[in-house]
Amino acid sequence: MNKKELEAKLISIRRHLHQNPELSLEEYKTTKSIKKWLQEVGIAPLETTLNTGVFAMIKGKKNAPIVAIRADIDALPIEEQTGLPYASKVKGNMHACGHDFHTAAAIGAAYLLQQHKADLNGSVKLIFQPAEEIGGGAEKVINDGQLDEVDYIIGLHNKPDLPVGTIGLKNGALMAAVDRFKVELQGKGSHAAIPDGGNDPIIAASQLVTALQTIVSRNVSPLHSAVVSVTKIVGGNTWNVIPENVTLEGTIRTFSTENRIKVKRRFDHIVHQTSAAFEQYATIQWFPGPPPLMNTEEVVQSLAQTAEKQSLTIVDPIPTMGGEDFSHYLERKKGAFAFFGTSGKEDWHHPAFTVDESALILAASFLYESAKDLLIKINP
Repeated sequence: MNKKELEAKLISIRRHLHQNPELSLEEYKTTKSIKKWLQEVGIAPLETTLNTGVFAMIKGKKNAPIVAIRADIDALPIEEQTGLPYASKVKGNMHACGHDFHTAAAIGAAYLLQQHKADLNGSVKLIFQPAEEIGGGAEKVINDGQLDEVDYIIGLHNKPDLPVGTIGLKNGALMAAVDRFKVELQGKGSHAAIPDGGNDPIIAASQLVTALQTIVSRNVSPLHSAVVSVTKIVGGNTWNVIPENVTLEGTIRTFSTENRIKVKRRFDHIVHQTSAAFEQYATIQWFPGPPPLMNTEEVVQSLAQTAEKQSLTIVDPIPTMGGEDFSHYLERKKGAFAFFGTSGKEDWHHPAFTVDESALILAASFLYESAKDLLIKINP
């Protein structure tokens, strides 16, 4: 398969995935299709206890070391508004984060690796991961033992605001840790005309929202970044009754474990002290997401050298407060995650999100060459 034929094949694969999006942990047809595309070139899937997701090993002239390439395969519950001829055929579901692009690029890398496996200084493991969007997918892969024998792991994410032919590579923190919170303030209801007969949780909630904003402004270094966002408030049923309780939900984003711990500690203190000041009882529920995504310097350097050979323009990307469960892999193995330019008109999770498909063959080639070069550096 020459370059032109491979590019046409990958575009076809990506469009098939785009038309048939499946939500997290429901990627059954996607899993079946990936297995078929791998088996077409003689790549046999590995055994797994997971219901969705695909894993495979391409062995070179040496069995070890092992570099893993990871792609996520799930879609989002978004109604597509692109008007593309190959738009989603599944109402309410869409590949609005480009995981179809990632999957097709990794399959392209797999084809190239299989074609040149006799030249590899080790083996390459393919990880087509389910359930990135809801979190927990990477942990399922790890618990399944798929990372045990891996020495290094690499991956990429499309970046709409970077032009095709551009790659963002950064040492250290690239994406934020994600924590979701739910706070319930329990007060005492009363008639709206007799507020002194109760303890109004709406007033307490209003004060709390304001007080929480001081965490970032007064407890996080101005040289660091963090976000505390209250995104949902629920309380009351009618206009003339002060309710018994109010619920607040939102998210915290941080770029270091130290700030993650500090911000949550301050959050807890402010919630309980503010609620106590208004004679409320507060409960906090935490829903921890992925940790900060921390790239390994030596792997970033290797990817940069590969990118230069491919004449890609390397930029220092602005870290994003978005989360990515690839970070779980990087807590356990050396590796790196790159942003790959796709010249999109809208950002991730937008109903009109698109990618420039000319970036697809570049991404596939980059993943292939990066894995090959990394094996040489590990095992000259």
